[in-house]
This record gives sequence, C-alpha cells and structure tokens, in this order.
Amino acid sequence: MNIPELYWLTLTVTLTGLLWVPYILQLIVQLGPIQAAWDPTAAHPHDKDWALRAKRAHYNAVENLAVFAPLALMVGLLELGDALTATAAMLYFFVRLAHYVVYTLALPIIRTVLFVAGFACQFVLALRLLNLA
Repeated sequence: MNIPELYWLTLTVTLTGLLWVPYILQLIVQLGPIQAAWDPTAAHPHDKDWALRAKRAHYNAVENLAVFAPLALMVGLLELGDALTATAAMLYFFVRLAHYVVYTLALPIIRTVLFVAGFACQFVLALRLLNLA
C-alpha cells in the first residue's frame, strides 16, 4: 500500500527527530562533552545566537508536528488522500525544513511566510477530513 501522506509524515517525523543535532553539537563544542552531558537542569545557555534560534525552531517543529501528524494519519488511514493531500503533505515536509534553516539564520519575514505555508498544508488535510476539500 502506497500512501503518500504517511510517507511524508514519516520523513517529517524523522526530520523533527534530528533537528536537535546542530544545537547540541554547538553546546558540546562550547562546553566540552562532559560538561554538556552533565546538565541535570538543562540550564546551560548556548553562547551562539544561531544555536538558540535552532533550538526554538526545533520546538516549533515539535509543536506543529502535534497538529500535522494526526491529520496525515487520519487522511492516510481513512484512505481520503488524493493528489491535493499528497502535495500538501510533501510541501509540509519541505516547508518545515526550510523554516528550521530560515529561523536558524534569523530571517524573520521569510520565517513567518514559511510558518503560514505549513499551516496551509495542515489546513488542506483538515478540510479533506471535514469533507470540505
């Protein structure tokens, strides 16, 4: 069974699961591996602004995954998908990847446009589930 919405959901989940790597590597470089690992309160601040932005972008991706994932799962499992929902799921993946990069690079207007594009992708899936698209 080939369900594009579930394929793109899998890639999006995998991407989201890897977005922590750059800012944690920066913390390891900043503090050394022992100090970076010995942080019971997660209170070590990053001394690079880009790493703080990357961390916020990762949190944003996780928050939005909580909306996208159930929508994509329901569209796929209920077999309501078509070219529109498949495209929305694919675009969501690339929009979230671009959002992370743009957020980390501190490009605020583009970041907002990408966020809205991701929301639009989610909205397409929701409309399909509500039988409105």
